[in-house]
Formats: sequence, C-alpha cells, structure tokens
Amino acid sequence: MKRTVLRIVLIIALGFVFYTIFQFSAQNGEKSGGLSRKVVSKVINFFPYTKDLSNNTKVKIVEKSQPIVRKLAHFSIYMVVGILIMTFISTYNVILLKKFIISLGVGLVYAISDEIHQYFVPGRTPKLMDVGIDVAGVFLGIIIVLIVISVFKALTDGLKKESN
Repeated sequence: MKRTVLRIVLIIALGFVFYTIFQFSAQNGEKSGGLSRKVVSKVINFFPYTKDLSNNTKVKIVEKSQPIVRKLAHFSIYMVVGILIMTFISTYNVILLKKFIISLGVGLVYAISDEIHQYFVPGRTPKLMDVGIDVAGVFLGIIIVLIVISVFKALTDGLKKESN
C-alpha cells in the first residue's frame, strides 16, 4: 500500500515537472530570453557588491550571464527528472542496471522531445547541446538517488546488526 501511494505521488510529481518543462519550452524566444534576463537582474540587484554597479555594467553582466543561467536551468530541472524517475523505478524489484537504463532512457526521450517541441516555437531552435545538458542533469539525479539509497541501506543494515 505504501509503495502504491509513493508511486502515485512520484508519477504526479514527474507529470508536473514534465508539464513545467513543456510550458517553458512553449515560450517564444523573446519571452524565454526575457525570463532569463529577469532572473540574472534580480540576482545582480540582490548582492551588495553588484547592486551598486552602473546600469551599463549590469546590462553587460546580464547579457553575458543569461546563457549560463539558461543552461543551469536545463540541467537543474532535468536533474529533478532523474531523481523522480529513478526513485519511481526503484520502487520495483528490478536489477540496478535496468533501473539505470530505464531512468536514463526516459530522461533522454523527454529531452529529445522537448527540443523537437522547440523547433515549432517561434524564436526557438532545437539544440543537441541542450539534450546533452539535459541528459547530464538526469544522470546526476540518478546518481543522487543511488547514493541516498546506498546510505539508507547501510544505515538500516547497521541498525539491524546492532539489534541482534
């Protein structure tokens, strides 16, 4: 029963993340770029050592930082995808290699479909590099889950030995 509830929660969370990615990809190039610039501007105006810079300097920082912010956003949201997929697959009794391949495969397929989607959005273009960044995020998410599972298993095994 607990596993069923966990699986449902994970599927809903994954669906929400996929929907969020789809919505970001549906933004035209101007709106998407504007969002990235807005995020960088907020960060610049937050820190004391950058908020007092001249507007000209801030604009230069925003323009140079925006592509990095966009790539970090790709990486981060797909890391969440990797965490959710691997956690979901780990609720089944499947060998580790299959869990890894399924999780990475689902992440790869969604990353490719996301870039294909962007082909049809004005001002956006599909980029193979973005698929690579997305898959790297999925990979890190999978590794995080594997580490957490290993630590949890080691702790519970240690507690079982102590109680005997």
